[in-house]
Amino acid sequence: MILVAGSANLDFVVSARHIPAPGETVLGEHFQTFPGGKGANQAVACARASGAETHMLLALGRDDFAKPLTDALSQAGVVQHTVWSEQPTGCAFICVSSGGDNAITVAPGANAALRPEHLASHVGALTGVSHLLMQLETPLQTVACYAKAAREAGVQVVLNAAPAQPLPSDLLTNVDVLVVNEGELFAVVQAKTGQQPLSITLALQALDVPAVVVTLGARGSCAWVNNTLVAQPSFQVDVVDTTGAGDTFCGALTGALSQGIEMAQALRTASAAGALACTQLGAQSSMPTAQTVAQFLEQHRPAQDSAVHSLLAYCSASPSP
Repeated sequence: MILVAGSANLDFVVSARHIPAPGETVLGEHFQTFPGGKGANQAVACARASGAETHMLLALGRDDFAKPLTDALSQAGVVQHTVWSEQPTGCAFICVSSGGDNAITVAPGANAALRPEHLASHVGALTGVSHLLMQLETPLQTVACYAKAAREAGVQVVLNAAPAQPLPSDLLTNVDVLVVNEGELFAVVQAKTGQQPLSITLALQALDVPAVVVTLGARGSCAWVNNTLVAQPSFQVDVVDTTGAGDTFCGALTGALSQGIEMAQALRTASAAGALACTQLGAQSSMPTAQTVAQFLEQHRPAQDSAVHSLLAYCSASPSP
């Protein structure tokens, strides 16, 4: 069983030809609302893309925005442990360009009300939980306390360190799998060492975490595990909207790891799920089922050696100034 502890937001999404620059007004083409929030997205991805039993600890406001979120989690089969707050339900305002890129502003609301004591009061003992998956859209102190409790209970801790911020050493000590994008990786390492890493590989070696996974956008992903760099080139798809692709990756990865799948294959499964999520509009609405992911993988052979070597070379190269 997987427990996700984190944020839930209602996403207000506007599609436009391009993302506005500072001070610019852009006429949008379409507007829709979608269930979102990194925590809820990853919980849905865990349940849907892997079929794993998934529970979620979340905080919501007592308002109309909460219902679409609870409905979406229920439809995905996620068991909810809800903290009801006097703060409004979290919201995100998203502009999606015609090329599939996005710009996101989040109003945390009730997500900031998730406290350390809520793990025990709303979930209880972590009996039967194999993995705890968290992000950084809830208070950092809460995340650190949950990680410590999970470590003491023998539960594997997966942390998606997004949005990027310095991570205290006592939190990293209790993390088994750290998931970051390239910018987040460099930010975490620079905060830890005081120096800008010279490459992705050197940055990975600077972190004392059993496994670190780095998403690299259109390039693919890589993982540092057992002092070995594993590379997974991306799958080529027609991109409609990248919103939620990273969350889909995190949820599918955790689901695969909870089933005892080795990291290399877990990366491939998560990459396929993330790629499929880019082919539709919205975050949770675009997340594929386990069957869809399996069919996609059957239709795509493992990456050629040349593509793997190219990605490994990129990871070892110094970043552009």
